Amino acid sequence: MDEQEDLKSLLLKKANGYDVEEVVEEYSDVDGELVLVKKKITHKHIPPDTALLKLLVESKDEENEDLSNYTEEELKQMLKDLVKDEN
Repeated sequence: MDEQEDLKSLLLKKANGYDVEEVVEEYSDVDGELVLVKKKITHKHIPPDTALLKLLVESKDEENEDLSNYTEEELKQMLKDLVKDEN
């Protein structure tokens, strides 16, 4: 995958939202060795970035129409269409 494809993929991911897993590990010194004593795994949902959606759509929109009336789903679809049209 080239750099432009990577960027498009990241933009779509950010525009649609995504899930991440966060791992926090706590170690303790036992007899001179580090030993894992606690491990916490948290799952988080990163919501869609509507500001990014609006910016991307506005940058492609020649008339710069007001996008504040669009729903989040409509903005997501616009972004998907823009990326598809560039391929």
